[in-house]
Amino acid sequence: MRRALSRADDGALTLSYVIIVPVFLAGLMVIVQASVWYLARQAALAAARQGVDAARVLGSAPGAGPRAAVAFARSAASGFLLRPRAYALNQNATTQGTIQVTVTGTVPSLVPGLALTVTQVAAGPVEKFTTP
Repeated sequence: MRRALSRADDGALTLSYVIIVPVFLAGLMVIVQASVWYLARQAALAAARQGVDAARVLGSAPGAGPRAAVAFARSAASGFLLRPRAYALNQNATTQGTIQVTVTGTVPSLVPGLALTVTQVAAGPVEKFTTP
């Protein structure tokens, strides 16, 4: 009788590990994926700010902001922000007074088929020199 009762619990520990370990590993993957998404988002914001800084200079060439943003994203965030794209609103910023650069890219995914994108916008006033 005693032997029959001890046999009833055989495999219970293995079964609990079969259930717990995949859940734990899935939780770790979610944490890592969220971290990569956050880094890509911050990289896109930094690239957008870099583009605004390049475009707001008095006398800057048209398209200088998006070019600077994409160059920065490719050099500083090559592992976190894939296929960066940038565009600027108010290309003729000398008459508008502000410049806005938007950077968009995709996030590397740990889960096949999961497509995450990030979009960040930065804006700033165009430099203008005035006399007192």
